[in-house]
Amino acid sequence: MSGKAKLWPSVTRRVSNRWRAAVAASAALALSAILPCGGARAAEGLASLPAVAPVMECAAVAQLDLSGATDAAVTIQSAAVVTTGAPAPYCAVQGTIAPANTFVMRLPTEGWTQRYLQTGCGGLCGSATINTTAAGTCPPVADGTIASATTDMGHQGQPDGSWAAGNPQAQIDFAYRGVHDTSQVARAIIAQFYGKQPAYSYFDGCSDGGREALMEAQRYPEDFDGIVAGAPANDLVVQNTVHHAWNVLANRDAGGPILLAGKLPLIHDAVVAACDKLDGVADGLLDDPRRCHFDPASLLCAPGQDAAACLTEAEAGVVRRLHDGATDAQGRRLEQRISHEWGSELDWTLFVPAAPGQATFSETIALSFLRYLATFNVANPNYQLSDFQFTVPNFWQTVQTSVYMAATDPDLRPFAGHGGKLLLWHGWSDQHITPQSTLEYYEAMRDLMGAEAVESFAKLYLFPGVAHCSGGLGPDTFDVLTPVMAWVETGTPPGEVVASKIENGTVTRTRPVFPYPAVARYAGSGSTDDAANFVAVTPRTEPGIGYRWVGARLYSSGTQATCRAEGTQLVCQPAGLALGGEQP
Repeated sequence: MSGKAKLWPSVTRRVSNRWRAAVAASAALALSAILPCGGARAAEGLASLPAVAPVMECAAVAQLDLSGATDAAVTIQSAAVVTTGAPAPYCAVQGTIAPANTFVMRLPTEGWTQRYLQTGCGGLCGSATINTTAAGTCPPVADGTIASATTDMGHQGQPDGSWAAGNPQAQIDFAYRGVHDTSQVARAIIAQFYGKQPAYSYFDGCSDGGREALMEAQRYPEDFDGIVAGAPANDLVVQNTVHHAWNVLANRDAGGPILLAGKLPLIHDAVVAACDKLDGVADGLLDDPRRCHFDPASLLCAPGQDAAACLTEAEAGVVRRLHDGATDAQGRRLEQRISHEWGSELDWTLFVPAAPGQATFSETIALSFLRYLATFNVANPNYQLSDFQFTVPNFWQTVQTSVYMAATDPDLRPFAGHGGKLLLWHGWSDQHITPQSTLEYYEAMRDLMGAEAVESFAKLYLFPGVAHCSGGLGPDTFDVLTPVMAWVETGTPPGEVVASKIENGTVTRTRPVFPYPAVARYAGSGSTDDAANFVAVTPRTEPGIGYRWVGARLYSSGTQATCRAEGTQLVCQPAGLALGGEQP
């Protein structure tokens, strides 16, 4: 097949047949509930799509004419069949979208079931690796019948952010262009390789991949039919400046760090003792940490007490500040009211050092942004965290680049109008990105679009005890991609998701998670480690957390700019963040 690739929109189909969600009745069933998806034997809830064979050899992909897929030149560096290390053989493709947006693809060489999945890239990206780990139990992923792709988002390596200095196009590609252009090019290649476009296109990402997911829904509502956004770094600039700087500086005095990681188990045990039974089950997990009102002062050292078994007043103050989040000297909140939920303390090693002098992730990521990405067209490699001021004017000065990097616009009416479906999820024990940012975004959607409208195309899941994207004490293995596919393909809204805790290859606990605001409650009999013994309950009232903070206006419509590169300068329209301050 030759000639220019014509980019057709994705087709959203709906079938009226009813989907019965498979529920894991036991730990063993949770592991075995993976069904093949291909041809007439579709997994429960997914459309039965005939398998399609390629119409060209894999090597010929390198010769495709892709002019017209995007506005930029596309070059294919390699295309070769891979037969090992995957469930089924595939054509591995690597290419570049000018100037430096590397993308990779996997095209099944047999049994393609007309679906396309693009995966997100975490951190500051810089490498192109298809990540289907989180979606590994989704049938089309597990059996290798889905075409997939990802991108390095316009730069390679340099995880410290220095890649952005004097490179405005790389900044734009990282913010939003790289993911969009990859979706266009990937579907153009699929159209030529198989002789037809995907019937359905999906995006799945966590952390910055979750931000990329929301950016797609907000800026390019027709790119994907279904989107999974996990632990999204939607408020990226606030998170990677104010939030992570506070993680470090709230724990410092003139002598260095006040609280060290050795005290974290002590704090966590006290939190669990105080709040574990609030949900009716003593299982070490808080199903809604917002209902926990732990007071770090309860751990203050008594006279003569072993210092290893208690907290000094200074240490207790640090614990409170880390939980509550950044404020200025007058107490005005510079981030959401809860920065780190109770129950997540064991993973605070992300920002609480084990010993004085040890650098933490929070310090590294905050310096990356404050030196290279927080200020328009300024690189300051000598910037130190001690230079940062927790004031309202400095807040707005710092977050100006949110106009092109943040994904907090709640107006998803075009995405919903296209027929798109969105599944948001977050771990309640996320030590990196506060679940409050996802909750605030979800509430902003409901405020703008109406609760009923949002319910028709978006669901939110909150996983107790789960840390950032995975890990933590809670069940952290689950499939949220298949429910989105079923919603798109057969019109069945997502319901119960069964999460498993797997330790040393053995499932030790399963727990159902339901669309927010419903929570799982023990039915009163049977093992509390078995998902089958829990039912969905919707609390009569929600904890009165609220989202009154300095940057709350970021979660509103009309805050996104379109940018272009002019030499070494980044130029965005509108030029500044009208919500507070002007662009420097």
